[in-house]
Amino acid sequence: QVQLVESGGGSVQAGDSLSLSCAASGRSLTTYAVAWFRQAPGKEREFVGGISGSGERTSYRSSLEDRFTISRDNAKSTVYLQMSDLKPEDTAAYYCAARGGIVVTFKQGYENWGQGTQVTVSS
Repeated sequence: QVQLVESGGGSVQAGDSLSLSCAASGRSLTTYAVAWFRQAPGKEREFVGGISGSGERTSYRSSLEDRFTISRDNAKSTVYLQMSDLKPEDTAAYYCAARGGIVVTFKQGYENWGQGTQVTVSS
């Protein structure tokens, strides 16, 4: 069991960059795969990307791979989502989630979730 708290969201203009953080407490984050999901109003929560416990492997939603980067610093128990060239369609609540295994792309595979942080991108 690990507790997660997202931070770093806010309102930005199209083309801007923004970095989100997911800070963990409780058990060590080292063995947990961590993923980012996002959910816009009226839409399903969708996979953004994920990173393995060691940080050696990452995966991304195909449409976001060229703009979003996930990294982690296990010494700080924190996972980051770096977003570049933000677009209005990126507007959503962003959540981090952790599981004690490999990265999976479906939300049902994660047992630990943060509270979410809102990202709003205006044109």
